[in-house]
Amino acid sequence: MSIKISSNKNNNNNNKNKNKNIIKKNCNNNNNFNNVVRLCVMGDGGVGKTAVTTQFVSNHFVHYYDPTIEDSYRKQISVGDKSYILDILDTAGQDELTAMRDQWIRSCEGFVLVYSITSRSSFDQVLHFREQIYRVLDRDDIPIMMIGNKSDLINERQVSYQEGKELSQNLGMSYMEVSAKSRSNIDEVFYEAICCVKRKEELYRIKSKDVKILKSKNPLKNKLNQICKVM
Repeated sequence: MSIKISSNKNNNNNNKNKNKNIIKKNCNNNNNFNNVVRLCVMGDGGVGKTAVTTQFVSNHFVHYYDPTIEDSYRKQISVGDKSYILDILDTAGQDELTAMRDQWIRSCEGFVLVYSITSRSSFDQVLHFREQIYRVLDRDDIPIMMIGNKSDLINERQVSYQEGKELSQNLGMSYMEVSAKSRSNIDEVFYEAICCVKRKEELYRIKSKDVKILKSKNPLKNKLNQICKVM
C-alpha cells in the first residue's frame, strides 16, 4: 500500500445550471473581496475525499483507494464576476492522525465534511469531525459544507438524503449529495463552500462595523474615555 505525502497539484442538466446560478448570485453579494480561500476536506477513511477533490481540480476520477496523509491542491476559478484562488487541503481520515488534523484545521478557513451514502458509520463520524473543528478553532461561526458522496451507488445506499439534510440543518451546515464518479454536483460543492466562507466574512465585517457604530453613539462611554485620557 502506497502513501502519498504532501504533493501539490496545480492545475448536465438544467437543475445543475440553476444551482450554479443561485450559488454565484449569493456569493457575489460580498463586497469585501479577498480572492484566496483555504478549504480543508475532511471525513472518515474511504469516503472519497480525494476522489471528490481530484475530480474538481482535474476532471479525473480516481478508481483506486490510496489512503492519503496530506495532499494540497490549488485551482483558480470564477464564481459570478469574481475570480478566486482556491487552496484545498485533502486530509487523512485515520484516527491515528488526529494530532495532525488539529494543525490542518488551524490552517484553513472553510471546511467540507464528506461521508459516503453507502456507509452508516462514516455518516455517524460527521459529528465527530465537526466537534473537532469547533474545539480547535474555539468559535461558533465556522463555514462548513457537508456532502454525501457516492450518490451513484443507489442500490448500496445506507443513509437517506433526508437524514443528511436533517443533520446538516440541525448543525447549521450547507448540504449536498454528490458523486465523484459521475461528477454530479462536484463543482457546486466548491462554489458553495467558497460562498459559505465569504458570507461568514461579510457577516463578521457587518458585526464589527455595528459594534464600532454602537460604541461611537454611546455618549457616557465616550465621556469616560475622554476623562481617562486626561487622567
